[in-house]
Amino acid sequence: MAHSSVLLPLSQPSICVAKTLSDEQRRKLAVDALAGIEPITSLANDLHVSRKFVYQQVGTARQALDDAFCRRAEAANDVMFYLPVTKDWLKQLTLAMVLHCHSPLRGVQAVLNDVLDTSLSIGTVHNIVHGAVAQARHANAQQDLSRVRIGAHDEIFQNRRPVLVGADVASTYCYLLSPEEHRDAETWGVRLLELCDQGFSPEATIADAGSGLRAGQILALPNVPCRSDVFHPLLDLGRLTSFLENRAQSAITALEQEERRMARAKRRGKGSSHSKRLALLRQKEAQSLAVADEVALLARWLRDDILPVAGPDHSTRCQLFDFVVAELEARQAHCPHRIGPVVRLLKNQRDELLAFAAKLDDQLAALGRDYQVAPAVVRELLQLAAMDLKTTALWQREDELHSRLGARFFALQDAVMSVADETVRASSVIENINSRLRNYFFLRRHLGPEYLDLLRFFLNHRRFPRSERPERVGKSPAELLVGSAHPHWLEMLGYQRFQRN
Repeated sequence: MAHSSVLLPLSQPSICVAKTLSDEQRRKLAVDALAGIEPITSLANDLHVSRKFVYQQVGTARQALDDAFCRRAEAANDVMFYLPVTKDWLKQLTLAMVLHCHSPLRGVQAVLNDVLDTSLSIGTVHNIVHGAVAQARHANAQQDLSRVRIGAHDEIFQNRRPVLVGADVASTYCYLLSPEEHRDAETWGVRLLELCDQGFSPEATIADAGSGLRAGQILALPNVPCRSDVFHPLLDLGRLTSFLENRAQSAITALEQEERRMARAKRRGKGSSHSKRLALLRQKEAQSLAVADEVALLARWLRDDILPVAGPDHSTRCQLFDFVVAELEARQAHCPHRIGPVVRLLKNQRDELLAFAAKLDDQLAALGRDYQVAPAVVRELLQLAAMDLKTTALWQREDELHSRLGARFFALQDAVMSVADETVRASSVIENINSRLRNYFFLRRHLGPEYLDLLRFFLNHRRFPRSERPERVGKSPAELLVGSAHPHWLEMLGYQRFQRN
């Protein structure tokens, strides 16, 4: 009997579970394995994959984390962007190094050779810098100076030659930077008249006690007052105070040394030999201490009560000023070579030093008329600005004034603060510009008008990257002066700046 054949079903092909996992499942598997939530074996069994596959996903995740967070050795050599180096670009780099980096011409030559493997002669670098002078000088000459309200003037010296400097206090725009043979009245007068051709007509100027400077302004701008800078008299008073304090300390030290000698002499029975000198030293110590303390007190009165913006009216300031000067003069005999010059300086400059107070009185009186309040009330609001914010007396006086003025309080307070901010007593802006100029001057023994014209253009059109005054950040002095934007300073010199794609 023949056996019938039995047909067995074909076995189903095996399916690889690992290949069916989605990207999200693989990512979750790797994260769980790295986190150690479950053992590798449990994770493999849950998804029906091999332990080897789990370890592969862990390795992929580790590599991704390394790429994301670890600095690769080859990253320093990666190309960030390509730079087309042209002749114009080299000229821009040369100007930027000279003006931004204060680089000497040979420094520019060395950097180009070291970094770009490019050789330029000193003459070429010199010609690049001086080639920009014509455009810079044209921009300087076209600037409208009619918006300058308060000008600050000073003199700085380079190689024993004066450089006349002038700047707008509000915007710091430098409208005068001129090397001269002399700094007499005629030189200052000519330069100021040239500025008048550009619309220069300030309400007032502020300067130190330079005789040529002030005489030149009288010749060129006879109707414009020149106020005295309060910084220099206060600086001289501070130096005088320090000298007297040091002298008093020396007297104390000398007395202590003599007292020790006296004590040793007494033990030997010879104390009488030191008694006369000891008495003289005690008298000198008492006198030195008294003079130092009294002069320091007078200096504080002048600084804190007479010359600040928030102070009494002009006539009261004049009386207090005369009192301080008279008291200083009364002590002049104790130190004539130090106190005498300060007394003469204060006497000669009283009216100019207090000129800001007279203008301030007029402005506060005008605010009183506008808001229909007494000038004394307006001055009380000015005094609030000088008080410490942490004191209860400030808030008590503010509440009292608020109740008296009612709805007018905040508007009047803002107006008073605006007047105080615009009151100029010191030529700080010109001292700041002088300090910046010295960083350029020390590189070059001889300064020509061409270089200074370019430097003035750069300082006026370079935008401030930072400032204590937020309104100046991101703007140049020229933009602050005219209230409108201008192109980048390199573009104003005729160059096309490089821009990354």
